[in-house]
Amino acid sequence: MSTDVTPGWLPFHPNPSAPAFTAPAGAVDAHCHVFGPAARFPFAPERKYTPVDAGKEQLFALRDHLGLSRNVIVQATCHGSDNSALVDALESSGGRARGVATVDADVSEQELERLHAAGVRGVRFNFVKRLVDAAPTEALQTIAARIASLGWHVVLYFEAPDLPELRAFFASLPVTLVIDHMGRPDVGRDLDDPEFAGFLDFVADTGAWVKVSCPERLTRTGPPALDGEQHAYTDVVPFARRVVETFTDRVLWGTDWPHPNLTDHMPDDGLLLDHVRHIAVTAEQQRALLVDNPMRLYWPDEA
Repeated sequence: MSTDVTPGWLPFHPNPSAPAFTAPAGAVDAHCHVFGPAARFPFAPERKYTPVDAGKEQLFALRDHLGLSRNVIVQATCHGSDNSALVDALESSGGRARGVATVDADVSEQELERLHAAGVRGVRFNFVKRLVDAAPTEALQTIAARIASLGWHVVLYFEAPDLPELRAFFASLPVTLVIDHMGRPDVGRDLDDPEFAGFLDFVADTGAWVKVSCPERLTRTGPPALDGEQHAYTDVVPFARRVVETFTDRVLWGTDWPHPNLTDHMPDDGLLLDHVRHIAVTAEQQRALLVDNPMRLYWPDEA
């Protein structure tokens, strides 16, 4: 496959603003990525997209610029199950990053132990049909059984209409579940729409954790987090706020930097942090979302 960047690819914001919101001490960006650099960490031949390089140095610089303390780095699909770039970033973080890897069903015990030592605490599975060739249910079932003894969790990425057919399978897994991007609700629907209500029921029934992240992916009417906008993505706010209010002790937040596969606009990461004030409206909610919850899940010995 060509190493040329996917046509129309939007690179990450070159100069994010200084956030107006001061995050509580110890805040965690609990969903972000590293891409390459490809010259050192080649992208997977089977990838669906080719991004611009976005390495650990840039990620850690953004962390510091936003006034955050730690990162949870999630393996990106463009790197497949080669976690080399992820592990390198974790090992360079001075203990300030944890990871979510992608592994194959036949991964060795030695490799799992190596990943754990580097700081990996979960595995991610993508069920978004436009990004994968087939739902990875069999592999997930095998891997979930193997990682349970490590205390790892499974991060699930799916779209709201697909949850009903996957719900029973997800609920059967013997590990903690973490849901990416609120299960991608249709924010053009009513807040009490049965589809979103079914998602909330699933979270309640399974004890899953939820990332209230990526409003820039979910929005239909904006406005975007650009040009100083302090009330971005107003159509997403009621959905995220409902999740935070309902599951205050099991919500996580992340930038999703460097924002892969966006086609409409590239958000200002400073304004994305400012957006937190609209979905977690009290100091107690903000501390739970940004500090207490990610610490309990990823750094339990320090929480």
